[in-house]
Amino acid sequence: MAKLKTTLLVAACGLAIAACAKKRPEVLPPAPVETPATETPTGPTGPATGEVTPGSAADFQRSVTSNTVLFGLDQYDIDPAARAILDSQAQWLVRYPNVRITIEGHCDERGTREYNLGLGDRRANAAKNYLAAKGIAPARITTISYGSERPAATGSDEQAWAQNRRAVTIVLN
Repeated sequence: MAKLKTTLLVAACGLAIAACAKKRPEVLPPAPVETPATETPTGPTGPATGEVTPGSAADFQRSVTSNTVLFGLDQYDIDPAARAILDSQAQWLVRYPNVRITIEGHCDERGTREYNLGLGDRRANAAKNYLAAKGIAPARITTISYGSERPAATGSDEQAWAQNRRAVTIVLN
C-alpha cells in the first residue's frame, strides 16, 4: 500500500513538472538589433554640451549667492549676511515653484550630541521660516539636523568651527 502511494505521488509530481515545461515556439523572434542613440543624454548639468538645465540643482548653485548660511557660536538667528543669501535663494525658488528643497542644519563639534542636533534643527528651521516669510510655500521645504555629524571643515579651531555652524540648502531633483 505504501509503495502504491509513493508511486502515485512520484507520478503526480512528474505530471506537474511536465505541465509546467515551456514549449519551444515554432518561430523564434528576430535577434535584437543595436540602434545608435538618437537622444541627447541629460543629467543635472543638462545636455552633453555642458549646459545647465533651468530649475536644476546646478542652476541653483550657479544662480544664488550661496547655498550655505553661517551662524555664530550657539546662534540660530538670521543676520544680515544670511538674509542676503536667503533672499537670493528665495528669488530663485519663486522662479521655479515646483522645486522642493531640504535645509540641513549643522553644528561644530563642541556640545553634546543632543544639544547639537537641537541647535542644527533650530538653524534649519530659522532658514525655512525666513524663506516662508519671503513667499516660499513651507510644504516645499523639509528640514533635517545633522548636528556635528557632517562637518564641512575638519579641525578643532575657530576657523573650522565657523565653517561647520551652518544651514545648507539642497535642491531635490
